[in-house]
Amino acid sequence: MRILVIGAAGQLGFDLDRTLSPDHEVIGADIAGAGASVEVDITDADFTEETVSGAGVQLVINSAAFTNVDGCEQQRDACRAVNASGAGNVARACAAAGLPLIHVSTDYVFDGSARRPYTEDDPVSPLGEYGKTKYAGEEEVRAALPGKHLIVRTAWLFGSYGHNFVKTMLKLGRERDELEVVNDQTGSPTYAGHLAAALKTLAENRLDNPGTYHMTGSGHCTWYEFAAEIFVLSGVKVNLKTTTTARFNAPAPRPAYSVLANTRAPEIKMPHWRDGLIECLREMKELRIEG
Repeated sequence: MRILVIGAAGQLGFDLDRTLSPDHEVIGADIAGAGASVEVDITDADFTEETVSGAGVQLVINSAAFTNVDGCEQQRDACRAVNASGAGNVARACAAAGLPLIHVSTDYVFDGSARRPYTEDDPVSPLGEYGKTKYAGEEEVRAALPGKHLIVRTAWLFGSYGHNFVKTMLKLGRERDELEVVNDQTGSPTYAGHLAAALKTLAENRLDNPGTYHMTGSGHCTWYEFAAEIFVLSGVKVNLKTTTTARFNAPAPRPAYSVLANTRAPEIKMPHWRDGLIECLREMKELRIEG
């Protein structure tokens, strides 16, 4: 296939490009100045339709998003323009061109009150602007492309490219003697390379089964446990302490529990989050302890 990846200059877009190639031809699109081969601004409906219709592709993957969770609380209009209206613009452009769409969403559509993994059919109740706008984007996609979409929710994404929790921890661990990380939020860290591989499999096998899918690293942990493993595997020495969400007092509310269950495509078995972390650290040349 010839595939248009929107958000190609981002963390997931980077891994999509190298994972989909060479089996498929990838056309990368992103905002001006981001370094992608094609320019697109998904907040501009006409621009988006021109880009999609002119790309000559068989599939669109939208990995573009306003992902700064706290920033979404402070820049609500910009967040909604990308995550909600922008997702709708991409979906309507796909509908006009007769193309299927894989749209990437988030675990933050749930409120975290469950104590077992959320399935694709569980009711949503997002807490903050990030989750609210991402769910609004899902609804735009469903309305515009009722039979030609795959909405793929993921969680706690990290990779060797772009900004993420792993890189932040490594930086802070080397700058400070002591760090506090919240220990009352539980989720499933997901390596971008593993998610890209899952999206490739969905693109090749599931385009005729539209709907919502959950794809995350297997297993689960708290942010504190994730940070502790980062430091163990990288050999960075820091006095790591636990804190609570309330004490951390971030601008955006976050679900206390957002583990996702993959019930719609159980044949796609995502590797454990720790395996993804090892692979990521190895790519970054930060891995000091194997296994």
